[in-house]
Amino acid sequence: MRLLAIDIGTGTQDILLWQSGVEAENLIQMVMPSPTVLVERRVRAATSAGRDIVLTGVTMGGGPCAWAIMDHLRAGYRVFATPEAARTLDDDLERVTADGVQLVADADEAPAGALRVELRDLDLDAIGRALQAFEIAPEYDGLLVAAFDHGAAPPGYSDRAFRFDYLTQTIGRTGRLAELSYLRDDLPPSLTRLAAIASCTPPDMPLVLMDTGAAAALGALDDPQVRRARYPLLVNVGNFHTLAFQLVPDGGQNGDLTVRGLFEHHTGELKPGQLDGLLDRLALGSLTNEEVFETQGHGALMRSRTPVQPDLCAVTGPRRALMSASQYRPYFAVPHGDMMLAGTFGLLRAAALRKPQWCEEIEGSLG
Repeated sequence: MRLLAIDIGTGTQDILLWQSGVEAENLIQMVMPSPTVLVERRVRAATSAGRDIVLTGVTMGGGPCAWAIMDHLRAGYRVFATPEAARTLDDDLERVTADGVQLVADADEAPAGALRVELRDLDLDAIGRALQAFEIAPEYDGLLVAAFDHGAAPPGYSDRAFRFDYLTQTIGRTGRLAELSYLRDDLPPSLTRLAAIASCTPPDMPLVLMDTGAAAALGALDDPQVRRARYPLLVNVGNFHTLAFQLVPDGGQNGDLTVRGLFEHHTGELKPGQLDGLLDRLALGSLTNEEVFETQGHGALMRSRTPVQPDLCAVTGPRRALMSASQYRPYFAVPHGDMMLAGTFGLLRAAALRKPQWCEEIEGSLG
């Protein structure tokens, strides 16, 4: 069995071709530029060439590509976009058009000289070509994809609040990291970015979708040192978002861990020492949702207010160096020897739960 796992971030997309019977260290893996970075490059090239652009495709992650599009408008060039592509900038299309983007039903409605830029988070053809360059057949029994999805907030409702409402109603209810994973037909309708990713896959292909932060945390548990901890803090310091979980034993006989508390913040908004302070209050059980939200984060959730002393702080993510001087003396987790693939290993663990018929082979491979 072969599963293609892709963790889509802001800076990179981390790709693992898992195959049953192959040791984790020998699996095919690639760390490539993220889709939003690739679109950013195309838009900035159009700006340099002085050309209008027309955005086609589907809703994708913003960040670098959205900044480039807005810079293109500020430079005096026109931006046309289909509605689905325009939602990359904002789910509220009135706000998108107020910024100067002109909506078109399809690319043919744009002026003939406009450069077409396709938006999508998942390009299976490009991944397939990269694999074929090394004589690896792009054939898979299933796809596993992780991405960050704010969700489509109603007009006038904070994206940050809407995102944390979603976390509260899912992982906050059950305490399971894998709660933020879905089969194709189970995806909540508000998760429009993950739905757009699903639309870029063959409809008959088995598909598991997941939130990036939860995938990284679940993957970190594949590091033997992290797995031995009883009360770990799991912190994923991403380029845009920092998501921290405190885990405790769930009380069952199998020794599983459950989420006691969590918070999510914007990495770029965190001041020196602020992250340690948030982790302190997470462990003490005194962290409040208001404290995180009012400092431009998403929020916090405590499933228990009983203080718990962490016995390990495991850190993943491309900006993990921000915690180098932390009082928590962080352990930089390396599941199966590779931090960058933490999210893909988390995807595999979630897939083993969502697709029981895959469980035996995945666990036989990963341990």
